[in-house]
Amino acid sequence: MTAPVRPAHIAMFSIAAHGHVNPSLEVIRELVARGHRVTYAIPPAFVEKVAATGARPVPYTSTLPGPDADPEAWGSTLLDNVEPFLDDAIQALPQLVRAYEGDEPDLVLHDIASYPARVLAHRWGVRAVSLSPSLVAWDGYEEEVAEPMWAEPRKTERGRAYYARFAAWLARNGITEHPDAFAGRPARSLVLIPKALQPHADRVDERVYTFVGACQGDRADQGGWQRPDGARKVVLVSLGSAFTRQPAFYRACVRAFADLPGWHLVLQIGRHVDPAELGDVPEGVEVRDWVPQLAVLRQADLFVTHAGAGGSQEGLATATPMIAVPQAADQFGNAAVLESLGVARRLDTGEATADRLREAALALADDPEVARRLKEIQAGMAHEGGTHRAADLIEAELAAGRPM
Repeated sequence: MTAPVRPAHIAMFSIAAHGHVNPSLEVIRELVARGHRVTYAIPPAFVEKVAATGARPVPYTSTLPGPDADPEAWGSTLLDNVEPFLDDAIQALPQLVRAYEGDEPDLVLHDIASYPARVLAHRWGVRAVSLSPSLVAWDGYEEEVAEPMWAEPRKTERGRAYYARFAAWLARNGITEHPDAFAGRPARSLVLIPKALQPHADRVDERVYTFVGACQGDRADQGGWQRPDGARKVVLVSLGSAFTRQPAFYRACVRAFADLPGWHLVLQIGRHVDPAELGDVPEGVEVRDWVPQLAVLRQADLFVTHAGAGGSQEGLATATPMIAVPQAADQFGNAAVLESLGVARRLDTGEATADRLREAALALADDPEVARRLKEIQAGMAHEGGTHRAADLIEAELAAGRPM
């Protein structure tokens, strides 16, 4: 920044999901360190995590499945997936109006899933900046992805009712924008993933979207991890925090890696699988319901991941070869990008047998070209700016939106 920015009240809004909260925490911590008063609207499950950044949590009641909910709670169809976000937004908005009455912010930051944030920014007459933890729309996205995906649901009575309800809610709040544009086309967005992970990056409007890359911090508060003595190779298996009920897949991983001489397997199984479901676990296999992922990846030789945006960029940031086993949503696209970058092999869940996992692992772990590509991408990520650049750009939006 060329001139200091006067401290302000910045309000962040998100949902109770690790993949939506974690990517922005270091940015929030940096804004607090720069002297800004930051409030953070979040359901109670994340209050402690938010408070640790120095921001003041503003708890609200959410109707969305919580961070430890059974994955089946999200349903199986597109409308099953999107309707809960609209339902939650409608019921959360009055809570947030009351919570901020008389303490309206100078700037709104929001996760891509926080619809009330953009409504509130419109009502308060302040700028809103999206902090996107995943890929963003490119020129042509609607025609290439959204329209084919929505073609059938839009023909149904349920689909038409969803759009009518969304549009009516926006209209009641003075917004005439179409629901699709409202949800997917922010006026300004900071993208918290490396540009290397963005499909069709050359067609992204950089007047709206700025890639600042990973904002990871040191994660020291999550604890450390020590590579075992004598481990020639370390492989981490993690399907993130949501789609973890996969005991058959975990058993395949044990069979794939347990017999490889000198290999140590760190197997994160989440909270929905009983370790007893894995059967006999040999020495050299470490089973956890949760691990400090970044700490493990800094010492790992291979990462078997669901290819969520957070895990994918952590694999790139630590230059760790990956086997991508996507489970849902944007993970399939991320897996395809990782494979196209030459740093991963993609296996769909049904293909992820012990033999296929072992074959992919042995091909990736000692491939000098994979290592070269990872180092190249890692170096590029270091120049994207990360946390400090994100905070600078937020302060620029703040300065543009009010008299100095």
